[in-house]
Amino acid sequence: MSIINKAAAIGGGVIGAGWVARLLLNGIDVSIFDPDPEASRKVSEVMKGARRAYKQMVPGGLPKEGKLTFAKTIAEAVADADFIQESVPERLDLKHRVLAEIDIHAPANAIVGSSTSGIKPTDMQVAMKKHPERLVVGHPFNPVYLLPLVEIVGGEQTFPEAIEVAKEVYASIGMKPVVIRKEIEAFVGDRLLEAAWREALWLIKDGICTVEELDDIMRYGFGLRWAQMGMFQVYRVAGGEAGMRHFMAQFGPCLKWPWTKLMDVPEFNDELVDLIATQSDDQAHGLSIRELEKIRDDNLVAIMDALSKQNRGKGWGAGALHKDYTKQLAKLAAKKPTASKAAEKAKASKPVKKADKPKNKKKG
Repeated sequence: MSIINKAAAIGGGVIGAGWVARLLLNGIDVSIFDPDPEASRKVSEVMKGARRAYKQMVPGGLPKEGKLTFAKTIAEAVADADFIQESVPERLDLKHRVLAEIDIHAPANAIVGSSTSGIKPTDMQVAMKKHPERLVVGHPFNPVYLLPLVEIVGGEQTFPEAIEVAKEVYASIGMKPVVIRKEIEAFVGDRLLEAAWREALWLIKDGICTVEELDDIMRYGFGLRWAQMGMFQVYRVAGGEAGMRHFMAQFGPCLKWPWTKLMDVPEFNDELVDLIATQSDDQAHGLSIRELEKIRDDNLVAIMDALSKQNRGKGWGAGALHKDYTKQLAKLAAKKPTASKAAEKAKASKPVKKADKPKNKKKG
């Protein structure tokens, strides 16, 4: 059962709309603010895809969908929300303006999560003069309504209690929260993706392979292993009966070989952009973005469903979480809760004061 009574979404792009979809399909009312005149249409398109995917996940029926309200201002959107997710473009000046306004108008107990892909929370929360301690990074992966991972990062002023509440909030809507132990730019997921992306750009630029061939190498090879074990457990198995120690001893020396251009970045000129864009168009075979989204969602639901049946029916990896999440949605569909735990907590607790901050809290 969700511990969110009402949520607010600031920003309705691809990520913001994904958050809206996950929240609404958990039966949570959402108030959204986005100045884009096309926001309503764009969110509606994402909702169509999300509803379609969730009907596959829970064929027995979904919870009563939450109510979506388009607010005219940030103040109106956050006025009575106990959870707020900010998903505006990656510009620090814009983040500052938006977070400052959220901080002024949001209830003191509301947790504020930022969907930023790489900006440190410390750099953002300086704009929050009232309650910077309740800001966390809540970095998701697209599509937010299906992929469960959310990276949680606290800043120098973030209270440990806020991180714990954020974990509960995200977990309550079927997500897998992972708290990043040290505050760094781009966190963990995007750092790994950035490394692979840099190398991929060189492989395309140098004519080693096409974008379709590179994607085939990933999706027919190690991508399948990563989907259910990740990097280190895969390598542990690759070490044979001796495990990780043998793998490290055998393949560790390879790291010194000149296999990669990891620290170099090919020049992003028109020639490279045209090369990649043209190959990407060919790879799509005329399928629209919406059609590709449907294919992606169908595949993700099928993969997670398959994983949910593994490990003697207990589920494995994302499949285990998927199994629990679909059960949770089915229970919500059978009986919608009358009150939220978050609302009860808010009534019983007082706003967190800066003076209450633990003296020995480590920064970063």
